[in-house]
Amino acid sequence: MGQVSALLDINQQTLRRWDDEGGKLKSHRSSTTSHRYYYIEDIEDFLSQNFKYLLDISNRWAFNSDTFEIPPRLYCSDRAIFKARLSKLEAAFIRENPSDDSYSLITSIVGEIGNNSFDHNLGKWPDLPGIVFGYSLSEKKIVLADRGQGILATLSRVREELKEDKQAIRVAFTEIVSGRAPENRGNGLKYVRKIAEDNANIKIFFQSGQATVNIRSKTEHLNIGQVDSSIRGCFAIIEY
Repeated sequence: MGQVSALLDINQQTLRRWDDEGGKLKSHRSSTTSHRYYYIEDIEDFLSQNFKYLLDISNRWAFNSDTFEIPPRLYCSDRAIFKARLSKLEAAFIRENPSDDSYSLITSIVGEIGNNSFDHNLGKWPDLPGIVFGYSLSEKKIVLADRGQGILATLSRVREELKEDKQAIRVAFTEIVSGRAPENRGNGLKYVRKIAEDNANIKIFFQSGQATVNIRSKTEHLNIGQVDSSIRGCFAIIEY
């Protein structure tokens, strides 16, 4: 219970209550003790239906330099794992809404953001490689996060004049950046912006460093802001 409590940031009394009431998350008792244990699959199923807890885990992983245990299904250590899980998301979209073809737009956005993380941190991850990638189909929300170098560090290789996170994030979403691969970060994010602006049901929040941007349909100007909490890599929430 202590591990699950720390992982989900939920006190143990709440976990006991959920278990006793047969509610959100059931435990399993061993035949020899009264200790409560949890299967990782049950935790992951719980997260897939409760975006708040999924978001909390992603935030703690992305915004802190310390490592902590994260459910394996959320962590994509390399591109192959990410692509496999993106294919599962696409299949889940089709299974739940076979007549809705917007799934291709959503998966393309997720693919662009996730691939950016791998393309532009190749061999240069500051600590942990890979990304966190999770979603709740019931709440229609997706989260992606990496602990990479971030937009500013990447773009400044080919745009030396960039000195601030807000400048870099504006360039990433508005300008085609030339340069040798993998330094041409930002071209994919321009495509991500266009999809969100052309589709009323899609909203995107993106942060790198201290700069944030909110993108939704028919926005004439990018809503770029700055927050106190800084992230070294990138963090994105997609709503659809």
